[in-house]
Amino acid sequence: MEPIEIGLWVSGGMVLLVVLGMRVAFAAGLAGLLGLIWIFWAKFGYDPERFGKALTIAVKTAGQVPHSKISTQTLSLIPTFILIGYLAYYAGLTRALFEAAKRWVGWLPGGLAVSTVFATAGFAAVSGASVATSAVFARIAIPEMLKIGYDKRFAAGVVAAGGTLASLIPPSAILVIYAIIVEQDVGKLLLAGFIPGAFSALVYGGLIVILALTLPNFGPPVKGFSWRERFVALPPALPIIAVVVIIIFFVYNPMPESWYVGSWQVGGDAWGTPTEGGAIGAFIVFCMALVRGMRWRQFREALLETAKLTVMIFTIIWGVLIYVRFLGFANLPQAFSEWLTGLDQSPMLTLVLILLAYAILGMFMDAIGMLLLTLPVVYPAVMALNGGEFVSAADSTFGMSGPMCAVWFGILVVKMAEFCLITPPIGLNCFVVAGVRSDLRVQDVFYGVTPFFIADAITIALLVAFPAIVLWLPGQV
Repeated sequence: MEPIEIGLWVSGGMVLLVVLGMRVAFAAGLAGLLGLIWIFWAKFGYDPERFGKALTIAVKTAGQVPHSKISTQTLSLIPTFILIGYLAYYAGLTRALFEAAKRWVGWLPGGLAVSTVFATAGFAAVSGASVATSAVFARIAIPEMLKIGYDKRFAAGVVAAGGTLASLIPPSAILVIYAIIVEQDVGKLLLAGFIPGAFSALVYGGLIVILALTLPNFGPPVKGFSWRERFVALPPALPIIAVVVIIIFFVYNPMPESWYVGSWQVGGDAWGTPTEGGAIGAFIVFCMALVRGMRWRQFREALLETAKLTVMIFTIIWGVLIYVRFLGFANLPQAFSEWLTGLDQSPMLTLVLILLAYAILGMFMDAIGMLLLTLPVVYPAVMALNGGEFVSAADSTFGMSGPMCAVWFGILVVKMAEFCLITPPIGLNCFVVAGVRSDLRVQDVFYGVTPFFIADAITIALLVAFPAIVLWLPGQV
């Protein structure tokens, strides 16, 4: 049996295990190990006496993957970004954000729901976890919306959909994982997420306003705040803006080279790496939380929740990387790329079909697991559609260089992962919101997020049609 055939059989078996309920991390790790054993034993001609040697080689190969891939500085971004989110919650920054958004945009039709979306977008700027964002605002925003007569299903849907913005707006754990898997620049990918993330928030807000104008008693506006009350609400929310600005200046340093403070040149090169920027952001939020009265119990809970989520993500990465190593031996990614580029149809149509496949796959798999399992095969194929990883913009299919195509596709695929966080039956954000609120069933939350499917479809279509929305900001550095 050829290696590609072995790759197809093992991949099919792994998908079956996932469908039957096995966790992605364990299904991928098991499939990768068994696939490596099969590949090496096939090279020995299925000689029973050499099975032990094939087993030894496979186990050593699989055993080297977790340490060699995980012991990189880039991955340390994930726990620092997650910790920022939990510390910001205990510092009271989330409630301050929501209150400021309510006072400034609550006067709009559906204003409290719009405020929730903008507040989740602001919180996403200091939290890399969609689940944490949904859980926090389920406690803060839903009671406020219910007080003034919102349908509880729509209120829950707003929070679940708003939570997905943390997948795009930096710091984003999923973007970091994408960068590691495809070996691209983390800084550029994080920077590329700003405008699409803000654009997604505006589309969500616009949809809510249209629904409130169209449907009677859908979402009454919140009025009665004076200009003084609006400005008073800003200072408690400013620390989040300060953290974002500090991280941006530390990692990207947008100031020109000619800028000096005394004899110290502040413009030009970046002041540090994204990892160092994340660590500084976590320290700043930690200091804010202490000033605002965070207790030891709350700090311990923030550390424990950060550790739990980090371990879950790292375990998935370990298992999937073993499977990825097997795919390399099976030559499956290259074969898939050759097949895809050989199709007699427009490359753009092929890309759209890939995104639609992600939408369907996301109904049955969690976002991180889906990306980790598919990117080793799909990413090389998309790069091949564009003309290769090192193609110039002039010679490319999509009108962008190889590195820029990697950034563009990364934002598209992470946006699809956002979409998967609210699609039934696996939509994780919906389960989180229902779990926080005892008066909600998960079916209620799925019903409430339905209008946001339209908003996401519009956003994805515009990002595909106008790549400059994604690429303008990273193109400036």
